[in-house]
Amino acid sequence: MTLAALAAIASGCSRTEGEPPKPVVRTVYVKPELSPESRKVCPPLQDKPDRQMSEAEVFGKWAADRTARNVCETRRAAAVAAVDAVVTP
Repeated sequence: MTLAALAAIASGCSRTEGEPPKPVVRTVYVKPELSPESRKVCPPLQDKPDRQMSEAEVFGKWAADRTARNVCETRRAAAVAAVDAVVTP
């Protein structure tokens, strides 16, 4: 009896007429938007002092300032270029 019930359930759920329905695929193109702030260039470097700088000051402050600014500008410019390169049909 259990076997007959399972067979009835399986046959009731199976689809016998025509082709199975095709899946619905929907493509949506979304262009990301950047805030105007992100398009601004990173702040310029500060001028080098008119005095002799110690080695510790050069490597601790001045070089770190230059490196941070260059990394900031490289990342910012790459992010803006990636967003601008998105093509929507």
